[in-house]
Amino acid sequence: MAANDYPPRREPELVPWTNNFKAKIALAPTSYGLTAAQSTSYGTKSDDFVAKWNICQDPATKTKMAVETKNASKTVLIDEIRLLGRIVQNFPGTTDAMRIDLGLPIRDAAPSPINPPTEKPVLEIVKVDGRLVSVRLRSMDSERRGRPPGVWGASICSFVGSAPPTDVGAWKLEGESTRTDFDVEFASTVPAGSQVWLTAYWKNPRLMSGPPCDPVSIYLGGGLAAAA
Repeated sequence: MAANDYPPRREPELVPWTNNFKAKIALAPTSYGLTAAQSTSYGTKSDDFVAKWNICQDPATKTKMAVETKNASKTVLIDEIRLLGRIVQNFPGTTDAMRIDLGLPIRDAAPSPINPPTEKPVLEIVKVDGRLVSVRLRSMDSERRGRPPGVWGASICSFVGSAPPTDVGAWKLEGESTRTDFDVEFASTVPAGSQVWLTAYWKNPRLMSGPPCDPVSIYLGGGLAAAA
């Protein structure tokens, strides 16, 4: 039987599987989150299918009617396997060893949640050429370019004025990039020599945003001023 073949599709494998499942849950149904009545009911359905399957193994008794009744019994049994299997899988007292013993699949561990980035990027001004500003982002704990683990890219924002706003909604989104080098071109309506600010924040693969970095001020056509 294939590892993921649950319940077993082939009847020669389903017969020993259901016999094992029936016997194990009958010994201590409550340890699997089942009741005695559920165990008894399953045993009845299992025995009915196995008996009808055995009839179909003899060419002398394998009639069309026998096959149809066997198939109907199998459908009922499979439905019961899935019902009880879900109960056992979700019962807090069930261990992987118990699941393996019953022939149930082992569920994969829950995927780790993807949380928003917690680190601020470091924004560096690489070059100012008129209204075109080239910036570079890096991780706070590294002098090398590169994104922190779990980071998809970054958003870069700008503001024109003498003091950066604390409300993120007052900033202009310049764009998003998966690269750590980024060019920001200010509009011709922004006079040469104007003081402008840039900030950025990391984003994860679900585009959840982290905290913005400290704003960096420059003068268009001029040099770099101190970070706020």
